[in-house]
Amino acid sequence: MNGISINKYISSTGFCSRREAEKYLEEERVTINDQIATLLHRVFEGDRVAIDGEIVKVIENKTYIVFFKPIGVTCTTDLKDKTSIIHFINHSKRIFPIGRLDKDSSGLILLTDDGDIVNDLLRFENQHEKEYMVRVNRPLDKDFVLKMEGGLRILGQKTKPCKVKVMSKNQFKIILKQGLNRQIRRMCFQLGYQVTDLMRIRFKNIQLGALKLGKWRNLSEEEVKKLKSKAL
Repeated sequence: MNGISINKYISSTGFCSRREAEKYLEEERVTINDQIATLLHRVFEGDRVAIDGEIVKVIENKTYIVFFKPIGVTCTTDLKDKTSIIHFINHSKRIFPIGRLDKDSSGLILLTDDGDIVNDLLRFENQHEKEYMVRVNRPLDKDFVLKMEGGLRILGQKTKPCKVKVMSKNQFKIILKQGLNRQIRRMCFQLGYQVTDLMRIRFKNIQLGALKLGKWRNLSEEEVKKLKSKAL
């Protein structure tokens, strides 16, 4: 069969990811040639696809940026939220974040208008390394690393093995291949600690490096190539 699935087509326009496209379809906000579309529809050459009446077209030159998110910025595309990452960056293109970073956390977040890469990265989210620098409210005890690396029960399940390195008496680095809701904060709480500062410094091959708080930069071609690879 020729054509392209409607959710894949929408993601390739940079309007949103495939997951979000499915929500628009369920809400009957997508049309093909002025007819309501469903997830079963395909898009063929010459078709007019619109979301809430706005025509969307495939983007050829995709945008990939890394942003040093400050505390207080929300990883949402909801323009009604004045604390949203979209308002803060105010990029000339319609971009959206890959994954999330808590409002009360800072650090590396990727944004793009390439819905396909968002879909691929989130599909294999639990295979990609994410590295954080974390500070807690009291000195770490001698069993902290062992317990964190071995896994703790949060949200009704045991966390997967991770890597932890103590940096100072109350600060550590942690590398996860998992992304449970507020996972690091919940793990620390299980051991009697409160997180006072949490910053993501790496996602897969992308490093925060010398990027300043509140600033962003375009990814290099090599970074994009590695980001798209199946490597960690």
